[in-house]
Order: sequence, then structure tokens, then C-alpha cells
Amino acid sequence: MRSYQDLFRTPEFTPLFLASSAQTLARTTSGLALATLVHRETASPLLSALSMFGPSLAHVLGATLFLSAADRLPPRATMTGTALAFAAATAALALPGLPVTAVFAILLLTGLVASVGGGAGWGLLNEILPGGGYVLGRSAFNMMNGIMQITGFATGGVLVAVLSPRPSLLAAAALYLTAALIARLGLTRRPPRATGRPSVRATWRANARLWSSPPRRHVYLGLWIPNGLVVGCEALYVSYAPDAAGTLFACAAVGMLAGDVAVGRLIPPGRRRRLATPLLLLLATPYLLFVLHPPLPVAAALAAVASAGFGASLVQQERLMRLTPPELSGHAFGLHSSGMLTMQGTSAALAGGLAELTSPPTAMTALALTSATVTLLLAATAPKHRAATPA
Repeated sequence: MRSYQDLFRTPEFTPLFLASSAQTLARTTSGLALATLVHRETASPLLSALSMFGPSLAHVLGATLFLSAADRLPPRATMTGTALAFAAATAALALPGLPVTAVFAILLLTGLVASVGGGAGWGLLNEILPGGGYVLGRSAFNMMNGIMQITGFATGGVLVAVLSPRPSLLAAAALYLTAALIARLGLTRRPPRATGRPSVRATWRANARLWSSPPRRHVYLGLWIPNGLVVGCEALYVSYAPDAAGTLFACAAVGMLAGDVAVGRLIPPGRRRRLATPLLLLLATPYLLFVLHPPLPVAAALAAVASAGFGASLVQQERLMRLTPPELSGHAFGLHSSGMLTMQGTSAALAGGLAELTSPPTAMTALALTSATVTLLLAATAPKHRAATPA
């Protein structure tokens, strides 16, 4: 599989791609709207950051208790059901007068559902693409994420400015319904990838098996921590520029799109495997300059340059795929997704707390410095993990 055209000739790739596109557009539109709504009502950097990225914290519970369902439930039913759950939850968030505590209770539930849905989706992608096609397919999905984020943040910014956050939330709920319809009608019925009933014990057993391999542990830490800390920087866009946060998010999405195209399509595989560390350093370094409180055009350019470093995840995911047996592919990618999103939610909370005590630019710089330090430590310990034989 050599081109993006080959991907879209593959049965089921197109409906999976379209359903994921609708969900990404819904998630970005609703995230910006909800963060703006909470910021207007509370004026709190911490609460506005948590409203946008806090659901990610629930992924740690999902990964601990329910992740075995990613491989033990039929993929089509799982993806359709999760999209319907997101639609209902997003519509509930648009209710007038909803207390902040109720908002975060709903976000907790959506995070639990997403932990299973993510694993099911990425496991299905690995299943429908022939050997060697996963990185190209994931690159296409990442490109789509970038485009949908640009569209979602731009559209959400206009809706919030012209109307109010609540119409944006209702539009996002409609997009989630669209995703559910595409998944139900476009995907074929497939059996679960693994046998047995989903259970907490099965989840723990698979997590222990995945975590027992030193090479896989190293890949997971590289996927979770450096980019999670940088997402903490992004969580402060609303506090940094309350009236132009959509611009910062959209520019960051442009940079992420450029990085994914370069890594997934333009760079040869042999060279690509050596780029994880440089790309992770690129991801963090531009945010060090936010301590100078740059004006919006400069801040937007820095965000775009930094986000090209998210292409490192493609390199790391390719290695994770090589280290994981097929019957655990959905669980492995679900664990990756849940751990990454949990770290992002944790970093958003940390960033919001630091911004409350100092300022958004200072907090962004501190998290970026921590991200770069972690990347260098992981690079220093990588050789001994590569020498280990995966379990």
C-alpha cells in the first residue's frame, strides 16, 4: 500500500474515515464552545482547561476497568453505540442553567465511553488494512484530524462569536449522530477480535501482558508524557487569548497536519524510525518562548511550528504495532489512546493550576520545559529497551 488512493480503495476504510471525521469535527466544535462557556461563567483558567481536556482524565478509569471490551465486542456496534452516547451527552451539555458540577459529571461519563470506542476504532483500522498499511492509514487519519480541527475550531469560533456556545454544542451533537449513522450503514458486521466476555479481570490481564514488555513500556511512555504535557500548553489557549483562542487552535492544527503529511507520506521508513526524539523536541521547544508573552500572530506561528512535532506519534505507533500480537491490537491501541488522553487531561489540570498561581504564559513555558526534559531522558534510556526481546 503506497498511496492515499490505495487506502480509499480498501473496503470499509472510507466509512471508518468519514465516521471518525464527523466525530473529530464534533469534538473540536463542542470543546471550544464548552471551554468558552465555562470561562464566561467562572473566569477560571483551571475550570476552562478542564472543561475542554478534563474528560481525558476519565480514560484512566476506562483503561483500568473496561478496555477489554475494545477487542471483545463487535466493532460496528461499539462504534455506533459510542457515537450515540456522545450525541446524547453533548446535547445535555447545551441545557441552559446546567450547574458546573453536572457539566463535569457528564464529561466524566463521556471519557469512560471514549476509552472503549478509541480502542475499537484503531483496532478496526489495523484489521482492515493489509500489512504495512497501518502507518499510511494512521497518517491519513491524523491529516483528517488536523483538517477537522481547523474546520471545527474556526466554525466553533464563529458560532461562539456570532451566536453563543450552546448552538455550537447542539451542532456538535448532530455531528455525532451523523457519525453513528455512517458507522452503522457503512461498516460491515465483524466478529470480535478476541474471545471471551469483557470484564475487569480480562482488562487487567491484558494490561499486565502489554506492560510486561520493556520495549512496549518505553513506547507507551514516549507516546503519553511528552505530547501530553504540550497539550497542557494548548489547554491554556482560552486563558491566553480569550477572544482569539480559535485562531491558536486552528494554527496548531495546521502545524499538526503538516507534520503528519511529512512523516506519513514523504519521509522513507528507514529514516522515519530515527525521528521520534527530534520531533518530540520540536513539539515542546517553541512553547518556551511563550514566557515572553508574544502577540497573537507570533503565538499562532509558534503553535503551528510546535504542532508539527505531533508527527512523532506515527513513528511510535508503528513500533508499538510491531511489538503487539494481533489479538491484542485493539487493546494495545486503546491503552495508548487512553493513557495519552489521561496524560493530556492531567496536564490540562496542572497547566490550569499553575496558571491560577502564576500566569498562562509562565505555565505554558514550565510544561514545555518538562516535556523536553522527559524526551531527553527517554532518548537516553532507549538503547537498553531496544536490546530487550518483547514478550
